[in-house]
Amino acid sequence: MLRTRPFKLSLGVFLTVVFGLGAMTSSALALKPGDAVSNVKVRDAEDEPASIPDLGSKVLALFYTDPDVKELNEPFRDALKAANLDKTVYRGLGIVNMKDTWKPDFAIRKVIRDKIKKFKSVILTDPDYILRDAWKLGDCDERDVVIIVGKDSRVKYLKMGRVGAAEYATVIALIQEEMKK
Repeated sequence: MLRTRPFKLSLGVFLTVVFGLGAMTSSALALKPGDAVSNVKVRDAEDEPASIPDLGSKVLALFYTDPDVKELNEPFRDALKAANLDKTVYRGLGIVNMKDTWKPDFAIRKVIRDKIKKFKSVILTDPDYILRDAWKLGDCDERDVVIIVGKDSRVKYLKMGRVGAAEYATVIALIQEEMKK
């Protein structure tokens, strides 16, 4: 008769496997250049459902911003405006991460409506981590996430935080190259 012994797993091996799988999972969940993104229903300034305009038809410079750090990439936004990119193939837009701020939604929406009128811009809102989770952005608290998406709906550039002045020309050249496709 064949005798079997119970399988024993040491605590060290168990922890290595668990933490190893956790590391694989977290890295597998992070958005990175080359990944395809899909459109999601976020909200507009009036809290109505809205899709990301021009995803898949124009090059997008998307700013997913925690209102607590809304000025973080203002110089880069100014550089994009100064580049005078062709609006028939390019769009810049913001999506406000409303879940990670202490500021009340009604106050944020008022500021957004005022900015939309003043700058004739597109600003959407994400009150419940809709975009963050769908695009696997991870922790966006206190961050301004800059995502350049090509006409093929693939991420071309991703920055979690401040885009440095030394990067402006490179990112703008990347956008211009994508606009030619």
